[in-house]
Formats: sequence, C-alpha cells, structure tokens
Amino acid sequence: MKNSIGHGVLMSLALGVYLLIGPGPSLLGAGEAGAGDGQPTDQQFHFDSYQRGDELFQKLGYTPERWQAGIREIPRVYLTNVPERWRDKVSKEISVQTKKRIFFRAMGPLVLHANELILADREKAQGLVELLETGKTLNPADQDWLTALAVQYKVVDTADSTLDRAALSELLSRVDIVPPSLVLSQAAEESGWGTSRFTAEGNALFGQWSWSANAIKPDQQRAALGNYGIAAFETPLQSIMAYMANLNTHSAYGELRTRRAELRKRGEKLSGRDLAGTLTKYSERGPAYVDSLHSIMKVNHLDPTDDAYLDDGPTIYLVPSGEGVK
Repeated sequence: MKNSIGHGVLMSLALGVYLLIGPGPSLLGAGEAGAGDGQPTDQQFHFDSYQRGDELFQKLGYTPERWQAGIREIPRVYLTNVPERWRDKVSKEISVQTKKRIFFRAMGPLVLHANELILADREKAQGLVELLETGKTLNPADQDWLTALAVQYKVVDTADSTLDRAALSELLSRVDIVPPSLVLSQAAEESGWGTSRFTAEGNALFGQWSWSANAIKPDQQRAALGNYGIAAFETPLQSIMAYMANLNTHSAYGELRTRRAELRKRGEKLSGRDLAGTLTKYSERGPAYVDSLHSIMKVNHLDPTDDAYLDDGPTIYLVPSGEGVK
C-alpha cells in the first residue's frame, strides 16, 4: 500500500509548483536566446504531438546519441502536464522502445529538478547545523527556517518545538535526494509508463493514496479501507515531489533513509539500485516488487541516470496543446 498524502502537503506543493511554472513568454523557437542582460529566461514550448517535442529535444541536443556518448548534462525542459492522448492514442501507436524513450526523457528533467530543490534545502540546513555544532546561536530568521523545515519533514510537530542534536541528525537524514534511477523505475512501474488512468486524469505517477476531495477513485475501491482514492496533481513535478516527500518522511521507508545516510557517511555514491532493495514495504508484492524495479533498471540501463545533472541553460516549460489535453 502506498502511503497517504495530506491536503496540507498538496497545497504547499501546489503553491511551490505554481511559483516555479508561473506565466512566462511564449517560446517561438526552441532554444532562443535569453534576456538582454545575458541571463537565461523562462520559456514555453507548446506541442501538439510527440514529434514536435522530439524536434525540440533534437535542437537542444537532448538525444539518445549524446547519452550513449556518455554526456550526462540534461536541458531544463519541464513537462507541465501528461496529456490524455498519451494514454488513449499515442502510446498505442508507437513501438515499446519509443514509448520508453519518450517517458524517460520527459520525466528525467523533472526528477533532477525535484532533487535540485531538495539539495538546496539540504545544503542550507547542513550549514546551519554546522554553526550550531560550533556553539553559535542562529539568528531568528535562520532558526525559524530550520524549524519549519523540521516540521515539513515531520521531525517535530510544531514550529515552537526545540531541535536537539538527535532531531537535527534525523532532519539531515530526511532532507536528501532520491537517485533518479529509482524514481524513474518506480514511475514506470507504478504508472505503466505514464499510461495509467490516474496519470491521465491527475498526473499521478506513483499511486499515492489520499482521502482528499479531489482524489481519483479507483474502479474497484476496497470498502474496508474507507473512501480513499489516488492523489491527483496539477503537474507531474508535483507528483514527483510528493513521492519524494513520502520516501523522506514516512516510517515505512526508514530503512531507505538509514541506508542513504550510511552511504553519505562513507562518501559513497547514492545508488538507486542499492536503495531499491529497502522498498519491500512500498507494495504488497514485497520482495517481488523490488525485483521488478531492479529488472526495469537493468533492462533500460537506468544506472547512469544517477550521474545526470541539469545544465545552466534556460528553463523551457513543455505545454501540451491540441486534442487530448486535460
């Protein structure tokens, strides 16, 4: 059973993503230059077919050939919505290989961006914790920020809680990235390569349960478990961020966080394949679910995605248009 997500978390994610994808200038040509001061500006690219999206990727150099050549730099192209036509039409008309390639290339930048946001909080938190360890006192703004982060990650319950050494250590074990190979393999497994009804109707990639009013009701709801549904999201980035928050806070995934902290302490690379082995409680299938994730990673050569990173170019929001868009 996937763990539930609260209304408050959804609202905070929605606000954060709105600020991230707020209105920007229309992208008339892929990869256009930024503002006059030389800084990249946010752009939009409207596409009515996957071929149009592929044209943009080609122009940006976001191609299988560059990946196979060992280039791990990824452009900041963020899909704003999984169009219903992907499930209803497109995925049925293309080869399995093409379907997988489109899915991974569409989701990859979003995963990297979600991790980028977490890492920014982690680095700031680490700096503040180091100051506290030297015996210094934080200014009120920094103290409030750190406590708010601890509340967000469910280390403490309220903003007036005291953060002792144990709480700070627990906080740093939770505020950390999830390797892209793990995120991508779970997204593929849980959403059927983005073709599930929950993805089509609500950008839900990971099947997280919710009891909120906007949850998508499953066709065969288990009455004994209450009036639950699958959490719906305005954007796929929201879904990825909620999934990461789930892994980083829920008690069922404490083993993942412990293993990740051990790797950090030893200075070793965070491996999606390694951390996947801790997720026997993510699904009722238990170890068989972990085997499925490992198989997806192996068959689709996902291990190298753990080395991928976003470039310094402009952010381009991929906005589906035309028929089959919710």
